[in-house]
Amino acid sequence: MIVIMLLSYCRGLLCSEVMAPGLRWDEKLRKYIGLAYKYAQVREYFSGSRISIEDKVLDPLPFPQIHDSVELRDYQAKALELWMKERRGVIVLPTGAGKTVVALKAIAKLGVATLILVPTIDLMNQWHSQVMTRLGVDAGRLGGGYDSVKGITVSTYDSAYVRAEELGNRFALLIFDEVHHLPSEGYMNVAQMSAAPYRLGLTATPEREDGRHVLLDDLVGPVVFRTSPSQLSGKYLSEFETEKIYVNLTPEEEKRYYALREKFKRFLASRKIRLTSSQDFGKLVRMAYRSREAREALLAWHESTEIAVNSRAKVNKLRELLTLHDQEKTIVFTRNVELAYEISSLFLIPVITYRTPKDEREEILRLFREGKYRVVVTSNVLDEGIDVPDASLAIVLGGYGSRRQLVQRLGRILRKKDGKRAKFIEIVAKGTVDYSLSRRRGSASV
Repeated sequence: MIVIMLLSYCRGLLCSEVMAPGLRWDEKLRKYIGLAYKYAQVREYFSGSRISIEDKVLDPLPFPQIHDSVELRDYQAKALELWMKERRGVIVLPTGAGKTVVALKAIAKLGVATLILVPTIDLMNQWHSQVMTRLGVDAGRLGGGYDSVKGITVSTYDSAYVRAEELGNRFALLIFDEVHHLPSEGYMNVAQMSAAPYRLGLTATPEREDGRHVLLDDLVGPVVFRTSPSQLSGKYLSEFETEKIYVNLTPEEEKRYYALREKFKRFLASRKIRLTSSQDFGKLVRMAYRSREAREALLAWHESTEIAVNSRAKVNKLRELLTLHDQEKTIVFTRNVELAYEISSLFLIPVITYRTPKDEREEILRLFREGKYRVVVTSNVLDEGIDVPDASLAIVLGGYGSRRQLVQRLGRILRKKDGKRAKFIEIVAKGTVDYSLSRRRGSASV
């Protein structure tokens, strides 16, 4: 007599009556259990064994009838071809190079229930529009007041996290847009509690400052295709040039800056602390909760960084550049919201930050697109998740030591247009932490 063992899904878990790699015995359930994302691995193990199973894991939503109008460029087709070999993995393409298009073609080719995960409501709505335009389907939406689950659904990471147990066996393909968000402590549960065997990650820069990008191999798969802005410029993206302009702090800023840095360095030396990683800095932050001296040192570090990143000399140089490039459609990027509003007031240009209401932000971008606004200033909110209209000049007054931020900001000016040559300018305060942050970001030309 042949005994058939049951393999099932239960609230983000696989449940099996027999042992398999990735599963452990649970005394309460009297079954072997494991996180649902191990489904493909467990299924492969059973298919190669003599154990007969009844697979009740996936209960996918019906895939809608689509009209595939997606056409791929050569590099997009190559990326998809490499991903299709295992139907798992990450595709790394610059901002503006058409990551969405590759994913939509993957959906059309596989024809299985698909959940698309995005970090923001703006991106959710952009994806919904693209699915409608290119596949002819009114996709479901989760987030931003929407609560509709269909065979193709777009959801924010936050909304999917809340409903991970419910959604975990309803989709066979997961698409993670801006996949570098996924390895965070909460969001990775969305991937782990899903049994979807097919997984596609999309990003311009998978690397994270905290090193957790190494978890992507397990959650989504390895990087299967990667290209850079310089490799696509000219034919698919606008040609571009980069420039770093160095300025000196004002005499008053310089005096205050070095006094604060010396105070910070003295504290580190007194405690024999070396800051060689983000983890070391995290320890210093925790120390500040217990120690007045540590707290004062941390405040000195913060104030000195603010002085360097927001120097008056940078604002003066910006004035020169806006006059010199007065015919260019320009985005000015700052690190700090306060500086963005100050620049908006000084130069009478519209500002977009996280404080800007959605309707106002959309109106500013519309007028920018139409050429009625020539310059906008923003802090970090346009780095990711918003479809920024075509621009030819980016001026960066400050940012973090993140390669990802550099690539994302560059991507805002690379959309192809006949005769366009984009320019990316960084204004950097010499001899300060701002210079170190710029070096950590690297060059925008690769």
